[in-house]
Order: sequence, then structure tokens, then C-alpha cells
Amino acid sequence: MKDSYTLDIDLAGLDAGFEKHRQAYQRIFARMGLDAVDVQASSGAMGGSESVEFIQRSDAGEDWVVVCANCGYRANLEKATSAITPIDDGASGGLERFPTPGLRTIKALADAHPDIAAPQRQLKSLVYMVDGQPTLVMLRGDHELHEQKLIDATGAAEVRPARPEEIRDLLGADPGSLGAVGVGHAPVIADFALEGRVNMTTGANEDDWHYMGVDVARDIEVRSWADLRAVANGEPCIRCGNPLELWKGIEVGHIFKLGTMYSEAFGVYVQDEAGTSHPVIMGSYGIGVERGVAAVVEANHDEAGIVWPVSVAPYEVVVTVVRADDPDTMAAANGLYEWLSKEGIDALIDDRPERPGVKFADAELIGVPYRVTIGPRGVAAGTVELTTREGLSTEEIPLDQVGPQLAQLVGAGRVGG
Repeated sequence: MKDSYTLDIDLAGLDAGFEKHRQAYQRIFARMGLDAVDVQASSGAMGGSESVEFIQRSDAGEDWVVVCANCGYRANLEKATSAITPIDDGASGGLERFPTPGLRTIKALADAHPDIAAPQRQLKSLVYMVDGQPTLVMLRGDHELHEQKLIDATGAAEVRPARPEEIRDLLGADPGSLGAVGVGHAPVIADFALEGRVNMTTGANEDDWHYMGVDVARDIEVRSWADLRAVANGEPCIRCGNPLELWKGIEVGHIFKLGTMYSEAFGVYVQDEAGTSHPVIMGSYGIGVERGVAAVVEANHDEAGIVWPVSVAPYEVVVTVVRADDPDTMAAANGLYEWLSKEGIDALIDDRPERPGVKFADAELIGVPYRVTIGPRGVAAGTVELTTREGLSTEEIPLDQVGPQLAQLVGAGRVGG
């Protein structure tokens, strides 16, 4: 991990350092051959007021990113939100209890009672242990909870789903018949999508029974409201209303505005010009080096293997000898290799007693940006073949010009994006 920190006396200094790191990281990742995008992110256990992740799109990634192609909104799924399409519930009616034998899922209830219990008209009630406190988490029936959002909303150090026996002890029923109507002995935290909803359906805290006609404001004691749901593909953008897209990616960097969280905990203070002490305001910035390598490979490869950008390639040139047993060929190959080394170009020489096809395939597999092929016929004619790994294009050039041409190509590639 590559780490960096800023220590400031005021928030303006933190903001300036944070923005400088954001811009520097964008240039670094571009130079590495990545198209990493900066997205709003949860600060998680690191804490602080704001954080930004840099994500390289890849099906091999472990993070989900939400983006709007129209307005540029970008956020990690842990932080992302979307607009809620209004639902007309009609006028608030009376609360009514009705039997639902064997109906224990959102879908089963919706199929059995489509007129009153479509998924968007159901209240999903989940029981979580939040720092050891049994808590009801309430969402719309067709929405899914994102646990990191629950952690962020509560500030809890430990959050986990309640066990079956803990649920029954709390509410007297099993999952599938749970609800928050009339519950006052446990905190209820509800998703913003439920604000103002009426004529809803939810479990009655008795197996095989539900309530219809639930008015959330009237019938449920909501302790707090929060953004708890995971955004789904195609939902409207919170900024412009256009459809959102979800894709997977690899996190290659993360920057945080930590503020005074750690300096106050450890008593790190600094005096201003007037002699007044202030807690140091911190920023933290990291690049995942190993993740970066993986992301570069995921972003730069083809069916033959890796295609290293010159800026991060372990070796920049491979000199492939067609006939290692030919003295003139070996002399030319060694001469080029030594010239490249003196010029500071990282080069390999492949003089193994293998067929040319094997050597070519190996060079393509490991992704060396440039391959120079030297053989007896070419040496006799004063020419070599120069192959560019990206696209595998090959050209024949004079032997005495290949060194300077490679120096120019490698020099330009080192600058990167």
C-alpha cells in the first residue's frame, strides 16, 4: 500500500490537500494505462466526513459502481442513491389484520394478494443486532438492504442479522410474519422510500398473519430515517432522472477526509498564530499497489496474454534470437541488448534453444511492449523485425536504426497517459 497524509490547522487546508491528491491520483492512474474513475464512497471503518474511491472497471472486480452517463453522477454502491418514483397510495384507510397461512415471502404474499400486496406496497421488516441492540430495519418490499448503509446510518461498530431465536424472543414470530406496527420496545429505523406511505401491508408479528391498510406515520414508531436501500440497475438518477448503470470494478485507490477523529483521540494538537490550540485536521490517501498491478492486467490484455503499458512494464523490450547457434546473429543480438541497457532501457534477451514460435508466444504472454526479432537472414540483409505488443503489428527496419527507434518509443511510452 502506498500511503500519504495531510495535516492541517483548518478545513480549507484539508480541502486543498484532498483536491490535490484527487488530481494527482487521476494522473497517476492514467499514466498506468488505467481508466479509473473517482466515485463517492463510504468512509467505513476509517471514518471522516468524505471519501472518494478510484475504480477501474472490470468484471473481475469486487466493488459495484453506480454511474449516470448523462450527468456524470458516480458513486460506490455503498454510497449511491437514486430517485424514488412516486406511488399513489390513495387515501389512508383503517388498519386490518388478515390471515396469510403459509405465506412467508414477499413474492408469495404478492402472488396471493396482488390487489393489496404488490412488492412496492409491502413493508419489509428485518431484525438486526446493532452493537448488541435488537433493531427493526424497515424497507419497501421490492428494495434490498445495503448493510454498509445501515452501519453508516447508525455509526455502529458491529452490525449483524439477528438469529432466529433472537427474532422470536423480540417479536414472537418467525421471519415472513414480522412487522413494526405497535412495536415500542425496540428501535425502528426506516428507509426514506417509506416516508408518507399509506395503505401498506406488513407482518403482524404472529405467524401466518399480516396487516393491511398500514399508515407508516400513524401505525409505526420510526426512531430514525436513513438511506438504507441498495440502488438497482436502471433506476432514475438522483440528479437528472436518467437511468443509472451498475458495473463491477477494482478499487485501486481511496482518499479520505479524516478530520479530527484520530488527532482528538490521540491528543494531537497544534497552536495557531494567536497561541490557541487546535486538533490537527487530517487527510489520508492510499493507492493499492498490488491491486493496481491486477487492474492494469485486467485493463490491458488480449487472447495471447498481457499487454503491459510501457510506463509500468517490468521489461520494455525483448530481443528474440531466432538462431542462438549462429555467431553473427548472437553478436548482433548482444550488441543491441548492451546498447539498450546503456540507454537505461529494461531489456531481455531470449537466446533459448526453442523454436521461434515458442519464443514469440512467451513474449506475448508476459506482455513485453516491444519485441525485436533477429535471425541469420536479417543480419545478412542488415534488418530486424520490430513487433509492437499492442495490436501485434510488425515492421522491418534497419538493424542500425532499431536502437534509436526503440529509445524514442520507450521514452514516449514512459510518459504514459
